[in-house]
Amino acid sequence: MKILIIEDEAGLREVVKQSLEKEKYIVETAHDYISGFDKLAAYDYDCILIDIMLPGGNGLHLVKEIKKLKKQGAVIIISAKDAVDDKVEGLNLGADDYLSKPFHLSELHARIKSAMRRHNHNGNNLIIWKNISLSPEQRTVSINNQELVLNRKEFDLLYYFIINPNRLINKTAIAEYVWGDHTDQADNLDFVYSQIKNLRKKLKDSQAEIDIQAVYGIGYKMT
Repeated sequence: MKILIIEDEAGLREVVKQSLEKEKYIVETAHDYISGFDKLAAYDYDCILIDIMLPGGNGLHLVKEIKKLKKQGAVIIISAKDAVDDKVEGLNLGADDYLSKPFHLSELHARIKSAMRRHNHNGNNLIIWKNISLSPEQRTVSINNQELVLNRKEFDLLYYFIINPNRLINKTAIAEYVWGDHTDQADNLDFVYSQIKNLRKKLKDSQAEIDIQAVYGIGYKMT
C-alpha cells in the first residue's frame, strides 16, 4: 500500500517515512505545497498525510484539490495547529482524520490503518473477493481457507487488483503503485510482467476464482 507524506519539516518527514517503510508501505514524500500538488495530480495513493502549514500554500487547500481530482485515498491532516476550527474545516472538506503534533508513531500507524479501513473496506479488517480472503494489515492471503504464501510485491499486486476489480490498469500505473513513483526512470517494465506471471501461477495452483488477464499493449485487469 502506498502513502504520500506532504510535510515541510525534514526531520519529521524522514522519521515518519522510515517508520512506515518498516511496516512495508511504499512511501513517497513532498516538502511543500507545489510538490505535494504535483504528486497528487500525477499519482494515486492509499493514504495521504498532509501538514496544514506548508511553504507555498495551505494544506487544507490540498484537501480541496484531492476532492476536485477525485482521488480515492484516505486523507489524514497532521499539524501543530490544534485549533478546533482547523479540525472542523479539515473534516468538512473531506479529510478522514486529524492528528495533532507532536504524536507517537504508533498512534499514527493506528490512525492510518483505521482511515484506510474505513475509506477502502467499509470498516472491515478483511477484504473478501470470491474465494479469496486478504488482510491488508496482517498482509496475509487465504484461498478456500488455505494460506497462500506471497512475496511482498506479489501481495501488493494482488491487493491493487482486488481493490480495482474489472478495471483495465496500464503497466505504468501498476509499476508506480507497487514499486514507487520513480519507475518512470526504468528502461522497461518487464519486471511487472515477471511478477504478475508468478502471481497468476500461484493463484491458479491454489484454485483462486479470479484471473489476471493481459490486454496486449495496454496492461492488465482482474476478472
